[in-house]
Amino acid sequence: MQGKVILVTGANGGLGTYVTQALLDAGATVIGTSRKIQPSDFNNPNFIALPAQISTREDAQALVDQVVARCGKLDILAHTVGGFAGGQSIAETDDVTFQRMFDLNLNCVFHILRATVPLLRQTGTGRIIANGSRSALEPGASVGAYGASKAAMVSLIRTVALEY
Repeated sequence: MQGKVILVTGANGGLGTYVTQALLDAGATVIGTSRKIQPSDFNNPNFIALPAQISTREDAQALVDQVVARCGKLDILAHTVGGFAGGQSIAETDDVTFQRMFDLNLNCVFHILRATVPLLRQTGTGRIIANGSRSALEPGASVGAYGASKAAMVSLIRTVALEY
């Protein structure tokens, strides 16, 4: 991973922390982003903290523009942003919870893909890693909003893989 510039979304979250640390340990330059990320979250000279949101196309593009301004390129996107809500049947799930799952698990990846895919294609070797869920493939009771949002995200990632 030496010489690679990797953007990790949700870098200081549950899964993101482990992904970020593994990439840093492998020698990559990691740009970690989340709403509340700090340089002190990872004690490594190859870590760059860029607080940001990716909840809109404009936010995602502004983040990617900052990555290019700081590092001159982007080799890999590691998308770990997501959320979980469960414990209710579909009939009991309120609109706010359903929409929040799609905002976190689908819309964010859609926005960051639109911002990063053109840049990753320029390298000729760009890669995308996105965190799915077993619930995307095997739905379970009381996790309908989560499972549906992750299934949509997996489908979106597969579509991008076929397109490029």
